[in-house]
Amino acid sequence: MTWSDTFTLVSRSIRRRAARSMLTGLGVALGSGLLVALVTVSNTADTNVISRLSHGGPVTAIKVAAASPQPDQLDSDSLRSRGIHYLDDQAVAAIRHSRYVDSVVPVMTSEVLAISPDGDQFFGHLIGTDLTQLSNLPITPLAGRMPSPNSMTEVAVSSSYLDHLHIDPSRASTVLGIQVELGTPRRESGVGIGFRARWIRVTVVGVVAQQVANGDFMVPMQQTELARQWALGGEPDPDFPLLSSQYTGLVVVASSLDKVHDVRVEIDDLGYATSAPEHLIATVQHYLHVVDIVLGGIGIVALIIAALSIAGTLVTAIHERRRDIGVLKAIGARDRDVLRWFLLEALVVGVLGGVVGSLAGVGVAELLGLVVNGYLIQQGLGGVDLTSISGIVVIGGVMGSALLSLMAAAVPALIAARLPAREAVAGE
Repeated sequence: MTWSDTFTLVSRSIRRRAARSMLTGLGVALGSGLLVALVTVSNTADTNVISRLSHGGPVTAIKVAAASPQPDQLDSDSLRSRGIHYLDDQAVAAIRHSRYVDSVVPVMTSEVLAISPDGDQFFGHLIGTDLTQLSNLPITPLAGRMPSPNSMTEVAVSSSYLDHLHIDPSRASTVLGIQVELGTPRRESGVGIGFRARWIRVTVVGVVAQQVANGDFMVPMQQTELARQWALGGEPDPDFPLLSSQYTGLVVVASSLDKVHDVRVEIDDLGYATSAPEHLIATVQHYLHVVDIVLGGIGIVALIIAALSIAGTLVTAIHERRRDIGVLKAIGARDRDVLRWFLLEALVVGVLGGVVGSLAGVGVAELLGLVVNGYLIQQGLGGVDLTSISGIVVIGGVMGSALLSLMAAAVPALIAARLPAREAVAGE
């Protein structure tokens, strides 16, 4: 019996019992749909949960301080330092040389006196960095935008600035467009000791949550460089030794989560203190994996139930098609021809059910993602993307349905294939 004959038999069998075949395919669709939806939501949720730990930046970001490390710093996620260790371009080049490092972004801070439009004054810090590498920085926009990379009159304020003004983060957009006076102090010696300030007026164009450095104003690196040059006045200040370091810190992005600790070890060997949420992320990952296993188990159980329905359908079909099997064998069909007939029928039902179920699962995952995202935004927790669908998951759902269908059909198909022709024709 040729493959063409087999396909004809399968088509006739499915059409003859269309309602039963549809119900069986629906069972497979429900199982595969549930599995695809659960796995999709679980995987995207895991990614977003871990990303939120780094406040919008890469989860493999490591903060490096211009300080020497304590001996036990690698046992902790927090910064453990002991004394200043200057950071310069030579140190940056050495860190970039690591094969596990994707990028290194220098950070520079400078103290300023800030005067808001209502006259409120406080001392804060400028945070200068390369704003062309925002994707490599742990920064989450809350309102507005980041300053232009070369602008000297724009700033993005951090959440700490809102705290100074007693503004709730949910009303962050109210500070957009205001102008702030920033004065960089410099010690002046003469008859007595006094200070002079270099003043600039900047416009707030954005509000961000950030973990780049402690400070209130995000600006391009050039702005902070000018402020530090003025503060030093060409001479080192013994009261502010960190100003003599070319960079206050670095944001180093490792190539993967598995390499974060290796990069921290290399930086520790260079003599710099680091911090990274590697232990926190590892703990979160363990809990998320438990949730993934539970959700995946639920989907697999659903698929197994669907596979059992296929097995039950084919067992029933054997009794209904005994005469057909007998006639086929009487005219020369071999056992493997009958086996192929039943297996192919199960495969067609499994694939069709898997395709329908996987597409439905994608739709359910998209809908759940939109609902959850809307809820998080309403609660002021910030939106996260839970709707990204992996094509591998969809293909896996279809292939899994097909494989389980074949496995479920194996025993019934073997029974049908080994049925003696005389008994089959007699209908015994």
